[in-house]
Amino acid sequence: MSDQTIIRFEQVTKQYDDQTTVLSNVSFEIEKGKFYTLLGPSGCGKTTILRLIAGFIEPSQGQILFNGKVINRIPPNERQVNTVFQDYALFPHLNVFENVAFGLRIKKLKNAAITAKVKEALRFVNLEGYESRNISEMSGGQRQRVAIARAIVNEPEVILLDEPLSALDLKLRTEMQYELRELQRRLGITFIFVTHDQEEALAMSDEIFVLNQGKIEQSGTPNDIYDEPINRFVADFIGESNIVAGRMKQDFEVEFTGRTFECVDQGLNRNEPVEIMIRPEDLEITKPEQGKLKVRVDSQLFRGVHYEISCYDEAGNEWLVHSTKKASVGEQIGLYFDPEAIHVMRFGETEEEFDKRLDAYSEGQDEN
Repeated sequence: MSDQTIIRFEQVTKQYDDQTTVLSNVSFEIEKGKFYTLLGPSGCGKTTILRLIAGFIEPSQGQILFNGKVINRIPPNERQVNTVFQDYALFPHLNVFENVAFGLRIKKLKNAAITAKVKEALRFVNLEGYESRNISEMSGGQRQRVAIARAIVNEPEVILLDEPLSALDLKLRTEMQYELRELQRRLGITFIFVTHDQEEALAMSDEIFVLNQGKIEQSGTPNDIYDEPINRFVADFIGESNIVAGRMKQDFEVEFTGRTFECVDQGLNRNEPVEIMIRPEDLEITKPEQGKLKVRVDSQLFRGVHYEISCYDEAGNEWLVHSTKKASVGEQIGLYFDPEAIHVMRFGETEEEFDKRLDAYSEGQDEN
């Protein structure tokens, strides 16, 4: 555990009384001053992790450490953690000032200290002058800021955010993504954010944990997760992708759709069955004779910044293409892609095995 580690899960499992396992032997570390996102579908365990960190529930097995000390049985009010809930959990009968001051009054701080801390928290979230405003008079974005001010006023070391943007409309949600990220940078404290929205996770995070069925499938930077997904689940969940069956011929050569292509992957067995992933934006439309694949256009939708084109090759594989070029339904076109666009995924590979294979490739590139 490094000096920067603030939270550490050691083989944590959570089961409920009906023997339902929502987390299974999960281990990870959270470092100070970073923006983390727990990403995954409903029921994957991400909110359970948040509740375990907050102290609302206890693990069935394993240990949770905060700054090197086990906190399994430490009550929520004694942890240096504050939570921003999905519905914000604001008190409708209190004005903005009293909502933010609530935790400070419980601590029995003097009025002068409370006033100074509340004003400073509201300044951080750009709500100066709103102290007397009723919560019912606030917009969704303003309520969000009040909830964050109430969280930061107690000067926690970690802020937990449980899908706090899900109730906002698309435009406001996008604005709040920028505001939350900027606020985290200014505060310099750890944010742990829960969402099922992959675009939100990619836009805001320093590091992402992708969860599925109570386990962490993969963790890494947004670029790592998007460009180097470990398996079909991660590739499908993070962005759109084309995935077809293939076979590794040898290092830097893979076969799919009946042809052998140059790739950048190595460290897999010869003739090993694999899955091939190519992102839609990495496919370039060309004339049929110039493409690495020949396909026929099945449908086309205009998405504003690009056309979304669905097409099929002769083997019946569907290929999704994002392109600024327009194509005609029924037209035969070619698809060109670079070797770097081909991502080879091994069946059943663990994240540790994947990292070793990726490191081996990186070392080989450095030597070249």
